[in-house]
Amino acid sequence: QFAETGGGLVQPGGSLRLSCVASGFDFNMRSMAWYRQTPGSERELIAGITNRDEVKYADSVSGRFTISRDNVRNTAYLQMNSLLPEYTSVYYCNMGHPSAVWGQGTRVTVSA
Repeated sequence: QFAETGGGLVQPGGSLRLSCVASGFDFNMRSMAWYRQTPGSERELIAGITNRDEVKYADSVSGRFTISRDNVRNTAYLQMNSLLPEYTSVYYCNMGHPSAVWGQGTRVTVSA
């Protein structure tokens, strides 16, 4: 299971930090990732982190977002800086090879 929090309304240029508490699997052994989905679009992988802390980002967020993890707390994070209106979406976390079970996601709205 995945429980995402931290979304909200933020002005362009602002920052948010999303958190995802994971359970039901061996978190330490799995790659984790953040995804986002807007209505009418496919769910998009935007950031991933391996169990050895190797990270990778989609071009659309590279340089603005930072993914990290805390293996003690079974939590993945997404620090989002310099937010743009086009980042408005629902953000989800899952494993790097995603489970069929998704959390509720957390909604991020970037608007003045």
